[in-house]
Amino acid sequence: MDSAQEKQYVSADAAKKFTISILTGNGVSPQNASVISSCLIQADLRGVDTHGTNRIPSYMERIRQGVLDATANPVLNQITPVVAQIDGRNGFGFLAAHAGMTRAIEMAREFGIGMVSVKHSNHFGMSAWIVQQAIDAGMMSLVFTNSSPALPVWGGREKLMGVSPIACGAPAGKEKPFILDMAPSVAARGKIYKAARRGEKIPGDWALDGEGRPTDDPRSALEGVMLPMGGPKGSALAVMMDVFSGVLSGSAFAGHVTGPYDPSKPADVGHFLVAIKPDLFMELDEFKQRMDYLYQRVVGSDKMAGVERVYYPGEIEQITHAERLQTGIPYVEAEIAALNGEADKVGAEHVVVSRTG
Repeated sequence: MDSAQEKQYVSADAAKKFTISILTGNGVSPQNASVISSCLIQADLRGVDTHGTNRIPSYMERIRQGVLDATANPVLNQITPVVAQIDGRNGFGFLAAHAGMTRAIEMAREFGIGMVSVKHSNHFGMSAWIVQQAIDAGMMSLVFTNSSPALPVWGGREKLMGVSPIACGAPAGKEKPFILDMAPSVAARGKIYKAARRGEKIPGDWALDGEGRPTDDPRSALEGVMLPMGGPKGSALAVMMDVFSGVLSGSAFAGHVTGPYDPSKPADVGHFLVAIKPDLFMELDEFKQRMDYLYQRVVGSDKMAGVERVYYPGEIEQITHAERLQTGIPYVEAEIAALNGEADKVGAEHVVVSRTG
């Protein structure tokens, strides 16, 4: 293996400690830094490397450029007994989304359902951590967000819609919970950034270059557009994310969310979060038994030729989570160097690598 591509492993605890030191070194309060780092590490542990600690350099650059407020705290406005709004005040999206889901859960405990709209926010990383927050509280959830233009509407060629994930989840009993977190594109844009960072090619059906032609070069893809999954279906899902997250919240929409590498103005991202009490229509034990039965039916279904195992949505990531807690989080040399570069900027210690291989 090329030494530049050799994996270097960092324990989850070491990664969290390192991330907190970078965040606090850039003006984030210790309490907020702990929330943000936990969300990032969850992505790394689940194998969603595109939305974990590798995002730290781009987030810190936005702080330095003055278009992300490291000191902002989200503000809650209660609209009705079951509806609230969070103003992210251009702070970290992790904080706004965490506060939003926390309030949604509180309302759902009392009234059965809670809905929170979030405005003036930023990128909140992997949606699954918010779904997991609800599951940990015994709740079902819906998690929507919009994002900066990366995807054409079906039949178009200009960047207009965001590659905005649709996510939802439900707790189970003895089996794994249901966690869906998917982008409406063939692949998440973060995977293209990751391929560019690692000097790797991408599949030819992920994106078009600046001239509207299919490309396997990630840098050319970043100059062009992502392709929606399922053609017009993925395009329509991206528009739906904009309706619920952008239009409804009062945040930017219709292609006006600012990109993560555009220092001209705040991102103004919107989110839409719902928590639902699962025992509204039956006893909780019965609900969990029904979820377990659904899991068993899905993973136990007859397999197509060449398939060794059928996985439940979110199951592969949960298995990866368990494995990486033991082995550590893998990075390549360039990623470690970028993170240590951020440490140098604030006088923090370098990330601790537990082993290479």
